[in-house]
Amino acid sequence: MLAVLLAHAIAAVSAPMIMRVAGRNGFYLLALVPLAGLGWTIDAWGTEQRLTLDWVPGLSMNIALRFDSLAQILAVLVLGVGALVLVYCGRYFDEGSPRLGWFAAEMVAFAGTMFGLVLSDNMLLLYVFWELTTVLSFLLVGHYGERASSRRAATQALLVTTAGGLAMLVGIIMLGQMSGTYLLSDLVAHPPHGWLSATAIVLVLIGALSKSAIVPMHFWLPGAMAAPTPVSAYLHAAAMVKAGIFLVARLAPGFAESSPWRPLVLTLGIVSMILAGWRALREYDLKLILAFGTVSQLGFMMVLVGTGSHDAALAGVTIVVAHALFKSTLFMVVGVIDHSTGTRDVRKLAGLGRAHKGLTLIACAAAASMAGVPPFLGFVGKEAALESYLNTPVLDDLSRSLVFVGIVVGSIFTVAYTLRFLSGAFAGKGLDAPSKAVAEMHRPSPLFLAAPTILALAGLAAGLQAPRIGALLEPYAKTLPTGAGGGYHLALWHHVGPAMWITILVFIGGFALFFAHRAVARARFGNPPLGNADRAYDWALRAADSLSLRLTSTVQRGSLPLTQTIILTTLVVLSTMVLIFGATGPARLHLWGSPLEVAIGLLMLIPAVAATVLRNRLAAVLMVGFTGYGSGVIFALHGAPDLALTQFLVETLMLVIFVLVLRKLPADTNVRRAMGFRGWRIVLAALVGAALTTIGAYAINARNTQPVASVLPHAAYAVGHGKNVVNVLLVDIRAWDTFGEITVLLVAATGVASLVFRNRRFGSAPRVADAPDAAVEPPTVPLPATVPPTTPPAGSPVAVASDSHTDEDLVPNPAYRSPHGPITWLRGSELRDPRHRTLVLEVTTRVVFPTIMVLSVYFFFAGHNHPGGGFAGGLTAGLALVLRYLAGGRYELGETVPIDAGKILGLGLFCSAATATVSMLLGAPVLSSAVVEVTLPLLGHITVVTAMFFDLGVYLIVVGLVLDVLRSLGARLDSPVEVKLQ
Repeated sequence: MLAVLLAHAIAAVSAPMIMRVAGRNGFYLLALVPLAGLGWTIDAWGTEQRLTLDWVPGLSMNIALRFDSLAQILAVLVLGVGALVLVYCGRYFDEGSPRLGWFAAEMVAFAGTMFGLVLSDNMLLLYVFWELTTVLSFLLVGHYGERASSRRAATQALLVTTAGGLAMLVGIIMLGQMSGTYLLSDLVAHPPHGWLSATAIVLVLIGALSKSAIVPMHFWLPGAMAAPTPVSAYLHAAAMVKAGIFLVARLAPGFAESSPWRPLVLTLGIVSMILAGWRALREYDLKLILAFGTVSQLGFMMVLVGTGSHDAALAGVTIVVAHALFKSTLFMVVGVIDHSTGTRDVRKLAGLGRAHKGLTLIACAAAASMAGVPPFLGFVGKEAALESYLNTPVLDDLSRSLVFVGIVVGSIFTVAYTLRFLSGAFAGKGLDAPSKAVAEMHRPSPLFLAAPTILALAGLAAGLQAPRIGALLEPYAKTLPTGAGGGYHLALWHHVGPAMWITILVFIGGFALFFAHRAVARARFGNPPLGNADRAYDWALRAADSLSLRLTSTVQRGSLPLTQTIILTTLVVLSTMVLIFGATGPARLHLWGSPLEVAIGLLMLIPAVAATVLRNRLAAVLMVGFTGYGSGVIFALHGAPDLALTQFLVETLMLVIFVLVLRKLPADTNVRRAMGFRGWRIVLAALVGAALTTIGAYAINARNTQPVASVLPHAAYAVGHGKNVVNVLLVDIRAWDTFGEITVLLVAATGVASLVFRNRRFGSAPRVADAPDAAVEPPTVPLPATVPPTTPPAGSPVAVASDSHTDEDLVPNPAYRSPHGPITWLRGSELRDPRHRTLVLEVTTRVVFPTIMVLSVYFFFAGHNHPGGGFAGGLTAGLALVLRYLAGGRYELGETVPIDAGKILGLGLFCSAATATVSMLLGAPVLSSAVVEVTLPLLGHITVVTAMFFDLGVYLIVVGLVLDVLRSLGARLDSPVEVKLQ
C-alpha cells in the first residue's frame, strides 16, 4: 500500500521532466504507475491488510491504512480508470500544449491522493487526503487559467467542497473525542450515541454531500465542466465525486440507524436524482447533459449506500462500479467529438452516427449501461436497486414506498436524458447531409478511442459475468443487515417479477418523456421553481463581500489609535463578560514575596507613566525600555535566568530598532495633531491593566491539580536530554510551536524589507569595494566654525539620491579625503563623514566584537543545559552586528557579514525543518530529540542531540532577522541621503 502511494508521489514529482522530454507521449509512461498499482490491488483482492506508522501520535494523526473489501472496490476504479484516462490524455492534448507537465503531475498526484483516501482508516488522515483532492481538483479544473469560466468554476468547486470539508472536520473531531478513537474501523464497530453524536454525523454528512455534489451543493459539478475533458472523465465520473459516496458507505454499517442519517441521505439523494435528471433534459451542451446526469446518478448511489441494508448496499456498490465505467466512457466520447468537430452543442451536430460508426457504437454501449439496458452492468445494478427497495427490512412501509417511487421517477429521467444525449450527438435529425461541424471533422486515431472502448467493453463483460462480479462485491454488503431473505445476489436474469415489470415501465416512461422533450424544452422557466443554485451562490459571495467591506470600513480606517482601541476594548469587554458569567471561586493574590519586588515595581511604574506624558519620542522609547528591563529583573528574582537573559537582549535590540526608525521622524510629537481624547485613553489603559490582572489572578487560582512545572525538570532530562527546561521546551516538547513562531519571524522580516525596499531586496549590505572612494552624508546640523563645509568642485551640482538610486550610482567625491589616512579601526568607517565618527566607539567595537561573538556561540552550545540557547545566542550575535553597524556604518555591516540576510533566514528555516526528517530517520517523533552517540579519536565519546540542529536554525533566523532589519531600517534608509555628484 505504502509503495503504491510513494510511486505516485515520485511519478508526480517527475512528471514535468518526463513530459518535457517525451512530449504528450509521456502520458503513456505515467499511466504505468496506476497500472502497476492496479496489478497489486488485483493480486491482493480478497485479503484484508493493515499498516500503521506513527506520525503525530500526540494529535492521533498516525498513518493508519486499511485494505478491505470497500477499499478494494474503490481502489480498482481509481487506479484502473486513472491509467486509462492518462492513456486518453496522450491523444487528447496536442503536442506542445501549454502547462502539460504540470497537468500530468496533478493528474498522477490526484490518483495517488484518491488511493490514499480510500485506504485511510484514521479519520484525520482521511481528512488530509480529502483536502488534497480538493486542492488538486481546483488546479485541474482551472487548468485553462486564462479563461474566466475556468477560474470561476475552479473557485466555485474549491469554496463549496472546502466549506463542506471544514464542517466534516468538526464532525470528525467530535466523533473522535466522544469515542476515544479516530480509527474508522473502531468507530463503526462501536459507534457513539446521543444528540452530540447525531450532530457530529450531520456535520460529516455535509462534507460527504458537498463532495459528491448532492442538492443543494450540486451546482459546482456542472460548473466544473469548464475543465479539460480528461478531468471530467476521471474526477467527476470515477474518482473525486465518489469520495462522498465512499465515506457514506464506510460509515453506514455503524451509523445508518442514527436518527438524522436516513432522513438526510435519502431525501437529498432522491431530490438530486429527480432535479438533476430534469435539468439534463434542458441542456444543449453534451458535457452539461452528462454533468447533470452525474449529479442524478450520484443521488441514486447516495440513496442506495445510505439505506443501511445488505441488498441496497450491494446495489449501491454495483452502480458505483457501473457508473465509473459508463460515465467515464461517455465523457471521453464527448472529448473525442469536441476534439474532432470543434463543438459540443447538440444543435450543431447532425449525422455523426453515420460519419463515425465506431464512435457511435462505443457511445451506445456506454449509454445503454447508463439507462439500464441488459446485458450491461448498469442493468444489473438497477435491477438490484429495485429489488432491494421492494423488500428492504430497514424502512417502514411509507418511507420505503416514497423512496421507491423516487427511484422509479429518477430512472425514467435517466432513460430520457440518455436518449437525448444519443440523439443530440449522433442522430441525423431529419437532415440528408451531416452538419457543417460533422462534415469538416477529422477522424480520431485508434489510440484516441482505445480507452473509451476498453471501458465500454468492461461494462458489457461485467454485466455478462454478474454472478462473479457479485461475489467480488458482496463482502462489503455483508457488513450490513441482510433481512429475513438472506440477502440478494447479483445475476443477469433472476425471474419474471415486479422488478422486471417496473423496468419495462421505466423504459416506456423514459421514451415517452424523451419524445415529449420539445414540450419539456419549452418549459424553460425564467425563474426555476426550485430556485437557481448558481444565483444563490453568487448572491452569497456578494453578500460576504459587502459585509466584509462594511466591517472593514468601520473598524479599519487607517488609524492606528482607532485599531488599537477596538482591539483593547474587545479584550476588556469579552474577558469581563466571561469572568462575570463563568468565573467560579475567589481570586486570591499574593502581592509580593520581598520588598525588593515592590521597589522594582515602583521603578517600572515611574517610567511607564513618564512615557505617556513625554513629547520627545526618544525619551518615551527609553522609558518604555526601562519597564522591559524591570521585567527582566523580576524574572531573575523568581529563578528564571533564561527568561531574564532573553528579556534583556530583546529589550536592547528593540531599543536599537526604535532608534533606527526615530532617525527619520521629528524629535517631538505634535500634540495638536494627536487623535482622540487623552482622558479616554487613560481610562482604556487602566481598564486593560485591570482586566489582565484579574484574568491572571483567576488563572492562577483555577489550578486544582499538581502543576505541570513540577514534572518538567525530569521530563526535560528524560525526554529532551537537557537540563535547561526552557530550552528543551522550545526545541523539543513544543518544537512545533517554535517552528511556527520562527516562520512568522521570517515572514515579518520579509515584510519589513519589502516595505522599505519597495522594488527589490538589494541583496546583502554594501561593501567597501562596491562603494565610491568618498561618499559622504550631507550636513544635518550646522557645522562648527572651525570646520569648513565640504564644497564639491565647480561644475558638479549636488543632488540628494532618490529611493530608486543604489550604491552603484554613487561616484567618488574628490573634495573629501579621510583625515585618518590608510589606517582605520573599522574598514567601513573610512567612508563615513568625520562628524559622524566616534573613535572611542570604533576602538571599543574592534576589541569587544569578537568577545560578544564568542559569548553568542557559548550561549548557543550551553543553552541545552544552562541559560542560553539558539534564541539568546542569536540575539547576542545580533547585538554584536548592531554595534558594528553603529560604529562603522552600512559599509562596515557589509564587511562584517557579506551574505544576503534572506539566505541566512532561509538556511535557518531549512535547518529547523530538516530536524523533523532527521528525527524520524533516527526513530524519534517529528521535531523531537534523537540522541546520536559516537566515539571519535582524540575527542572521545560524544553525545549529540538532534535538537541542537533545530536550535541552530533558530540561531540563524534571529541573526538573519537582525541583519535584515539593519539592512532595511538602517543601511537602506541611509543611502538616499548620501551625496550623488551628477
